[in-house]
Amino acid sequence: MKNFARFLVLTTLFLGQLGFSQTCCSGGVPLSNNLGLPNEGRGTLLIGLSYDYNNLNTLNAGSSKLDDDSRLRVTNSFLLSVGYSFSDRLSAESLFTWVNQLRSISQFGNENDTETTGIGDAVFLIKYAFPDLLGQRSTISLGAGAKAPFGRSDFTTSQGIQLTADLQPGSGAWDFIGLISLSKGLNFRPSATLSASFTYRATGENDHYLNNTSIYEFGNEMQANLGYTDQFGLFNTIFNPGLIIKYRKAEVDRIDSSNLPNTGGEWIFIRPELSANIAQNFVLVSRLELPLYSYVDGTQLTPTNRFTIGLLWKLQKKKIGVLN
Repeated sequence: MKNFARFLVLTTLFLGQLGFSQTCCSGGVPLSNNLGLPNEGRGTLLIGLSYDYNNLNTLNAGSSKLDDDSRLRVTNSFLLSVGYSFSDRLSAESLFTWVNQLRSISQFGNENDTETTGIGDAVFLIKYAFPDLLGQRSTISLGAGAKAPFGRSDFTTSQGIQLTADLQPGSGAWDFIGLISLSKGLNFRPSATLSASFTYRATGENDHYLNNTSIYEFGNEMQANLGYTDQFGLFNTIFNPGLIIKYRKAEVDRIDSSNLPNTGGEWIFIRPELSANIAQNFVLVSRLELPLYSYVDGTQLTPTNRFTIGLLWKLQKKKIGVLN
C-alpha cells in the first residue's frame, strides 16, 4: 500500500509537470542574478536591500510561443546583500532572501491559485581580485561558495499533498557556486567600463522530497553576462546607465535519478540598468530584464519581464569607527 501511494503521488507530480510546467529556476528565487558586489577597498562594508519582481506569462514549446495566456507565474522577492572587503583583493559576500510565489491557472471560467511565502535559500561567497591584470583600470575576480538551504521545501496543499519543488521557497539542498568576473575601463572614454561575468551553480540533492520518499535535484545552471556602463552628471547627481546581455542555461531537473519532463532550457535577455548616487554612500539601483530568445525543453512557462529596484549602502571603516 505504501508503494502504491508513492506511485500515485509521483504520477500526479509528473502529470502536473506535463500540464502546468514552470521553468523552475526562472520562477524561483533570483540567486545568481543578484551576486557580484564590488570590492570597494579594505574595510568597506556594503549592504544592499532590493525588491525583485519576476513575471512569467509566456507559454513556450521549444522556442515557439503558444497562444495561451491561461497560466501565470509571479515571484516577488526581497533580497539582502552583505559584502565586506578584508583587503583590496580579498572580500566576502552573502545573499539572504524572502520570497512569495504565486501560480495561477485559468480554465473554463475557473481560476486555481497556489501561493507560497517564506524565507528562501542563502548564498555565501569568498572572492579574490586581481587588479590591473589586463592593463590599467582592469580587474579580474574569482569567487567560490555555497548556496545554503535556509528555506522550507516541504509546503503542502490544503489537502496535504506536497507542492512541487519549483513552488517551494527553498530547494532543500546545498549547491556549489563558482563566479568569475572582469571589468576594464575604456581608454577612449574614461567614464565607461566594459564588464563580463560567468556564474556556475552545481546543484545538490534534496533527499527529503515528498516526505523523505524521493530525491529531487534541480538542474545545474550557468549564466553569462556582457555589459557596458557609463557615467554622467545631472542635477548634482551622478548617474550610471548600463546595458547588459545575459545568457542563461539550466539543465533538466531530476527525480530519483530520472529526468523530469518540461524542465530546463536556454534564454537570452537584454537588461538596461540605471543607478544613481542619491546621497553620500547611498546608491539607487534599478534594472529591467526582457527576453530576446527562449528555448525550453518540452512545454513551459517562460519569463515575460522582470524588474529589480534596490538601495546599496557603503560604509567605510573610519565611518564605522565614528558610529561606534
